[in-house]
Amino acid sequence: MDEILSHDEQTGKEILDNKGYDITFDHVSFAYKKGEQILKDVSFTAKQGEVTALIGPSGGGKTTISRLAARFWDNDGGRITVGGMNVSEIDPEKLLSLYSIVFQDVTLFNNTVMENIRIGKKDAADEEVMNAARLANCIDFVEKLPDGWNTMIGENGSELSGGERQRISIARAFLKNAPIILMDEATASLDVDNESAIQESISKLISDKTVLIIAHRMRTVDGVDRIVVLKGGTVAEQGTPKQLKAQNGIYRHMVDMQLASEQWKYC
Repeated sequence: MDEILSHDEQTGKEILDNKGYDITFDHVSFAYKKGEQILKDVSFTAKQGEVTALIGPSGGGKTTISRLAARFWDNDGGRITVGGMNVSEIDPEKLLSLYSIVFQDVTLFNNTVMENIRIGKKDAADEEVMNAARLANCIDFVEKLPDGWNTMIGENGSELSGGERQRISIARAFLKNAPIILMDEATASLDVDNESAIQESISKLISDKTVLIIAHRMRTVDGVDRIVVLKGGTVAEQGTPKQLKAQNGIYRHMVDMQLASEQWKYC
């Protein structure tokens, strides 16, 4: 608690004057502790109306970038802007109003299914919540619960499976309908049928939005607009999937490795 309370409080202006929702990292550096550099001179732009994927080996800085974009921390060097606004000068709560966030670590509360989804938009009517749940393929499991929408799901959703918890998180994003979406392999814990259905729903959600996704599976990124490959805290490659496949680099190697692994069989 002392460590948390001793952190400097983030402040900033509450009036937004952004022009669009492009996210730009301009020579950004960051370290959690002195001497432990996580990002070094990172530059790229995630454009509004496009899906930008962050890929690369573990520890490359992908998750850190998504957290810095939403100002979970402040960067040490360079600038991060949203629609031209420096995120370090914006009130954190105001900034987060622009984001829908779907990370692998889902936070749920010991409350009903309905109220856990409604966190995405606190004044949403029941019908709005149900529509969001429908888009996120929640209906099939909700209707099987003892009390349906009013079922208490336990601390952090202990009464639900990993895939069901993830779908509630995705439903929140549909309900909030914010102009920027951050996703950390949001469909990783879903089976193939649910993943396909939700990918189709997500394609409707992201229209004209700025979408930044962290991806580990190459099939997730094949249809994105831009790929940023991170290695050792720096941008090693960036371009369209077609451009990067034509290069004999990290992305091409990751695609080849995953294709090869899918052919492996137990003897």
